[in-house]
This record gives sequence, structure tokens and C-alpha cells, in this order.
Amino acid sequence: MENSSNITQIIIDTINSIFETLFASIDNNLYSVLDQITFVNSDILNDQNFEKLFGTSTSNGILLIANSLLLGFILYYGFKYLMSHITYYKVDSPFSFIIKIVLFGICMNFSFFIVEIILDLNSNISLAIRSLGENLFGKEISFSELINTINTNVAVDTNSLNIFSVDGLIKSTLSISLLSLVFSYSLRYIMIKVFVLLAPFAFISLSLDSTSWFFKSWLKNLFSLLFIQIIVSLVLLILFSLDYSETNLFNKFVYVGGVYALIRANTFVRQFIGGVSTEISQSVKSFANIRS
Repeated sequence: MENSSNITQIIIDTINSIFETLFASIDNNLYSVLDQITFVNSDILNDQNFEKLFGTSTSNGILLIANSLLLGFILYYGFKYLMSHITYYKVDSPFSFIIKIVLFGICMNFSFFIVEIILDLNSNISLAIRSLGENLFGKEISFSELINTINTNVAVDTNSLNIFSVDGLIKSTLSISLLSLVFSYSLRYIMIKVFVLLAPFAFISLSLDSTSWFFKSWLKNLFSLLFIQIIVSLVLLILFSLDYSETNLFNKFVYVGGVYALIRANTFVRQFIGGVSTEISQSVKSFANIRS
């Protein structure tokens, strides 16, 4: 009986040791990265290869394709205008079309600069929210500081982790949930760059009424991806505003709720304004549906 108890204790200690190492590795390595991929600004575009891909002039990159499409729009309008004299189908006047094609052609070629302004504006709003929290609570409003608060005040010390206790289960839930945030916000980081590449086509689509829907869809999706950053800042601000002087189950479960709110931020934004999904499970499910 005693040997059986010793074996059970050895197994429990081994499992705890494995999870201690895992959670310590997650805490030490991932959360600074999570700050970088969540709180983005125009710096994410300051990549030499990305700038080449977008186009440094109208004769290369995505801008070359967009300017070629601009010529296609002009030819399409000319054909449609000629046909309108036969079919009596109402089209924009040539003067109105020329004004739009010139205006949105300029916006198309300066779309990189326009998107930089949008990214920095969104970043400044989220930074203002986090700076407010830093001034009020004396703590940096970030994921790195969040995990320190969780380990110090709410959860448990990873050096004395017992995975089979309530504290251990809470710590496991928080670490796994925050790990899923890394994948979700990494996908968001990539999708922001994808929609930046689509910016020239979005602006030129406004030249024709029949294609203007593309700009509206592009703007809604880009805005939803950026708005997540503001929601995350507000959730972090609320988490740091709570009083955790007493370490009890209530405080611990509130933190779990806060982390879950961070995970579901994209869902909240999509339900509020629409937009693209950055949830890993949802993306995998969508891919499976396409394959079937």
C-alpha cells in the first residue's frame, strides 16, 4: 500500500513538474511577443520586403497591378457609356467619372500613406487608454504586466504549482487561454497586412458604382481588425483597475473572465460592426467546410 502511495505521489510530482516548466516557459517567452503583435501601428509596414511587395512607385509591386486596373476601369466605362446610347441604360456623366477616376486614382497611389495614418490613429487611441491606466494605477497596461499580476496576486507561483488544485486549474486555464491569444492575434497581425495590400484596389473600386461595395467591405474588415486593439486596451484597463488586495476565488475567476473577454474580443467586434474572423477554431472550421 505504501509503495502504491509513493508511486502515485511520484506521478503527481512529475506531472506538476512538467506543467511548471511549461507555464514558466510560456510566461517568460510569449507575452512580450503578444504585446508586439496586438498593439500595432504603422511600424508593421516599415519592412523593406513588404514595401517592395506593395510598390515603391506606380511601376512595380501591387501598385503596378492597381494602375493597370485603373486603365481597365477607364476602358470599361468608355464601352459602357457607348452602349448606353443604344440600350438607354443610365450611367455617370463623363465629367463625373473623370473627377472620380482622378480623385480615387490619387488616393490609390497614396494608399500606403493613408493606411499608415489610419494605423497610427488607431494606435494612438489605444495608447491613450493604456497611458490613462498607467497614470492611474502606476502599472504598465500590457500583457507582460498582466501575467506578472496573475502570478503574484491571483494565481499561484509556478514553482509550487499543483495542477490538481483549484489554483492549479485556474493557472492552467489562464496560461492555455493566453497562449491561444498568441495564435489569434498573430492571425490578426497577418490579416492587417493583407488588407493593407488590398488598399489600392479598395480606393480604385470607388470609381464605379458597381464596384464601390468592395471599398465598403474592405473598410469594414480593416476597421474591425484595428478596433480589436481598442477593445483589448479597455479590457486590460478594467482588469488592472480591480482591487486584488484579497486573494480569493472571486478575484481569480474575474481574471479568468477578463482573459476570456480578450479571447472573445474579435467575436464581440464582429457582432457589433461585422468583419473578418481571427479566431483559430473558427478559421479551422471554415477551412474544413471548404475542403468538404
